[in-house]
Amino acid sequence: QAVLVESGGGLVPPGGSLRLSCAASGFTFSTSSMSWVRQAPGQGLEWVASISAASHGILYASSVKGRFVISRDNAKNMLYLQMNNLQPNDTAVYHCAKDTKGSGRGQGTQVTVSA
Repeated sequence: QAVLVESGGGLVPPGGSLRLSCAASGFTFSTSSMSWVRQAPGQGLEWVASISAASHGILYASSVKGRFVISRDNAKNMLYLQMNNLQPNDTAVYHCAKDTKGSGRGQGTQVTVSA
């Protein structure tokens, strides 16, 4: 059974940075494409970024391109999201997931961007 556990969220001022982590277990992480999705208060799930199994293919939503960096460490079964220049509209619960629609996502980690 696949389990994804996110961490690293918090409260940051506009312009700040955070690094989210996702620990994966229960499936073959090293052969799986992975994604980050987020859900802002009162909104639906929004795809943020995806990375292929060997990190050769990386895609970002236009809203985060140039500010966020997705990466992975297959030896550690870990997925990461480095978030820079955070803005208030980045406030959301961030989930790692097995696809762009949020399948199998974990509980998520709260990111709040506020002065």
